Formats: sequence, C-alpha cells, structure tokens
Amino acid sequence: MQNFVELYKELADKLTLNIPDLRWVDLWNSQVYHMEEEHPFPAPAIFLAFRSNSMQDQGNKIQKVTMQVDVFIYYETFLDTFRGAYNQSDALAFLDMMDHVNQLLHGSSGQSYSSMRRVSYSPIDTGGAGNLWNIVYNCELVDYSAMKEFGEGGFKDLEVQKFDIP
Repeated sequence: MQNFVELYKELADKLTLNIPDLRWVDLWNSQVYHMEEEHPFPAPAIFLAFRSNSMQDQGNKIQKVTMQVDVFIYYETFLDTFRGAYNQSDALAFLDMMDHVNQLLHGSSGQSYSSMRRVSYSPIDTGGAGNLWNIVYNCELVDYSAMKEFGEGGFKDLEVQKFDIP
C-alpha cells in the first residue's frame, strides 16, 4: 500500500542508511527556527515535507497523487567557504551532502513512490550559523488511505454441519 506514512519511512530509511554523516531525519515543522525553545536536534539533519501537486481518482477511494517532496538539509557550521580559507573543504561538506541526497533520490523509485525527479533547490536564510537548503522533488504515488481496511476473521454464531448429498 502506498501512502504518506510509508513514503516518509521509506525515504527516511534510504537517507539514513546511505548517508553516514547524517545525524537526524524528521518531518519538517520549522524546527530550525525554534531550536532554542524546542527539542534540539543534532546536525547535519534532513527534514521532509509533503504537498500534493495534483490528484486524480483511480477508482473508489483510490487516487494517483503527484507529490511534492521538500527535502530540507540543515548543516550547522561556523567555517568559511571563501577561496583560500584553511577550513574550506570542511565548510563545503554540506554541498557534498546535497549532491549525495540528489544521487539517492533523483530518478529513483521505491515501494511507496515512483518517478522521483528534482525540480528545484534553493538556500533558505536561517539568521544563524546553519546552512539550510531546500531541494524540491516531484514523485508519484497511489494513495489507498481512504479505503476501508479489511482483516482476517471468522463468522460469528455460524455453525457448519457436514452431511452427504444424495
């Protein structure tokens, strides 16, 4: 079954298992702007957000969804990126992480989605020492979340008797 929970878990696992330096993956809730008041997180971190771009009915309570996946990459550093800086390679490590994310996601498909394509990326001002970038992808999934789930069971108050048919 493809749905938003499965999509999040699959992408979070893909990122966590394939980017060794990554220390945190979570759903986006503007955490970067509330680090002082809320639960802090270790960096580098990736946050995922989902938006629908379009939905088409595929049947009763089934929809094909073109999904926008926002990947927010947060990399905290006080290092300098200017040419000649003694710590330039460490300071630019967040760009390597962005490339690694794109290598994993662009052109990928999984159990919960297909046709992942990068459509844009841009820096976001944090007002602090963190580099925050948003990479935007589109993908497709089939959403079955409105369908009623059926489980295995038996019949209540039913008795079966065996007899021979003449």
